[in-house]
Amino acid sequence: MRPLEQLTRPNVWRLKPYASARDEYNGADATVFLDANENPYNVPHNRYPDPLQREVKRILAPIKRLPVESIFLGNGSDEAIDLLMRAFCCPAVDNVVAIDPTYGMYQVCAEVNDVAYRKVPLEEDFSFRADKLLAAADEHTKLIFLCSPNNPTGNDLSRPEIERLIERFEGLVVLDEAYNDFSEAPSFLSELPRYPNLVVLQTFSKAWGCAAIRLGMAFASPDIIAILNKIKYPYNVNELTQRQAMEMLHRHYEIAQWVGTLKEERSRLGAELAKLPCTVKLFPSDANFFLVRVTDAVRIYRYLVGKGIIVRNRHNVTLCGNCLRITVGTRPENEQLLEALRQYDA
Repeated sequence: MRPLEQLTRPNVWRLKPYASARDEYNGADATVFLDANENPYNVPHNRYPDPLQREVKRILAPIKRLPVESIFLGNGSDEAIDLLMRAFCCPAVDNVVAIDPTYGMYQVCAEVNDVAYRKVPLEEDFSFRADKLLAAADEHTKLIFLCSPNNPTGNDLSRPEIERLIERFEGLVVLDEAYNDFSEAPSFLSELPRYPNLVVLQTFSKAWGCAAIRLGMAFASPDIIAILNKIKYPYNVNELTQRQAMEMLHRHYEIAQWVGTLKEERSRLGAELAKLPCTVKLFPSDANFFLVRVTDAVRIYRYLVGKGIIVRNRHNVTLCGNCLRITVGTRPENEQLLEALRQYDA
């Protein structure tokens, strides 16, 4: 890995961050707050939230077995993705590399920030090779994005290939583990001490059942996290989100039960989808969804919409011709989908 100062945009490295009123106050036992020009009425919604989400991180840290200093919380994982682009990639100069197909926001954030986005197609079986990603990189490549389990393909990426990439790439490898809770593969969080150039993304939106609160997590070395905190907006995670997150963190054992139920339902749904006449190929899944190649993705998608059932049409995505992405729902929701597909007239 190149020194972090060389990877970081020079203006960001030199930047003196904005200090909010609540950044300056920390630790004292205060009861009167006259520092932030807040309205004193409408408690508790009148107060700005903790800009560094200290209490959320305090509860989260032992669950993730990481120090608080290695945790960044943002407005969805998308904020962390965007901040990584803004912190490390000089517009119109640097580039990022990513597998293809994968989560679309990597490319959107790159284009918004005027950063060249280089796609490296997956193999036909949706696997990837580290040497191909490294061959696409050059001295201006600051970030490489991987998603495992990958979206929309649903499969875990090879751990040895991920490790090879991290070890050989001189920039930052961003590993998006949004769906890792549904996989049998262990998270890379435990590998962060070994790899100073690794950033792991996770989210409250999937296994935690909290897509509505928009809370994403990034885990990395304290030095990388400090840079993200340096350039984030002052109060990026609102108080209502922080409160709901703390409530869910106290219920983390219940989340494990949800995941177990969904994995059982994934097995059942997959077996039934494979039997359907309209199914051409059901791809193995390590996530909470299936990629399914069907006889006519566009027609079947429209048919399901007419039945009030919404799936994702991935027909125009690389390697996903005539594919639908189907999320594992509750047993009644999955039965409604299956019954509609059984009645579909090809």
